Amino acid sequence: MEKLTTINALRFKLRETRPQGSIGFVPTMGALHEGHLSLIRQAKQECPTVVVSIFVNPTQFNDPTDLEKYPRTLERDLELCEEAGADFVFAPEVSEIYPYGFSTKIIVEGNLTRLLEGAFRPGHFDGVTTVVAKLFHIVQPDRAYFGEKDWQQLQVIRKMTSDLTLPIEIIGVPTIREADGLAMSSRNVRLSPEAREKAKVLPFLLKTAQDLLDSATPETQTDKGPVIAQWLTTLLESNAPDAKVDYIAVVDPETLISIDEITDTALVALAVHIGGVRLIDNRLIRRTP
Repeated sequence: MEKLTTINALRFKLRETRPQGSIGFVPTMGALHEGHLSLIRQAKQECPTVVVSIFVNPTQFNDPTDLEKYPRTLERDLELCEEAGADFVFAPEVSEIYPYGFSTKIIVEGNLTRLLEGAFRPGHFDGVTTVVAKLFHIVQPDRAYFGEKDWQQLQVIRKMTSDLTLPIEIIGVPTIREADGLAMSSRNVRLSPEAREKAKVLPFLLKTAQDLLDSATPETQTDKGPVIAQWLTTLLESNAPDAKVDYIAVVDPETLISIDEITDTALVALAVHIGGVRLIDNRLIRRTP
């Protein structure tokens, strides 16, 4: 495995390996965990060459404090990438991606970037799509791998790739969870032991959403998106009264628009602050025939 820090060096290496077959790409911001490693392993199973980028992208942080606190563990990340099968790690400086005078943005407009995360993190997805578009241009992969934990981000990237007619297959990989169900996240390390215990309520809420849908009757109306969302909010208040809710929503998985009556599949998405740490998670729930 090789670590590369400049665009020219990476492109030179990829010119040598491209004739060997498809290139898989896993963009990350580092602080790697098993969720990231699952992306790398799947990419390696499907592609002869795998590139992982490690770049803490400043343009997708609307809170400077959040950017400052984001964990940076490059040496450990490199070891994990090699163990997972990566061939190249691209770890550029900010000036390599955003040189002096950089003034271009790639923006996906509409509900995909306006709702949920978009409502609470202004400009976040503009930063995501701009950096991913640039990384796609640099790496020119055949396939790119993203975790379904960031479901909205996955849909935004798919939309951008489709709209720009990029010849890249976007692969969504299922969320990897801790033994107690909490979705793996680089932010989990910032949870105190007490907050970590309280955070177990989040996967419980998502499981409860499916249970509510399964038990729906005309009286309970738990096949209604707003009813399920209210049930989950009440449960959260009971189990973690000091948690701060940004959103708990039941939406269409593709458009992210709120669903009233669930007739097939819906996405339950939530963003909750526990112990001062903002955690997001989601789950698809399905109406059984």
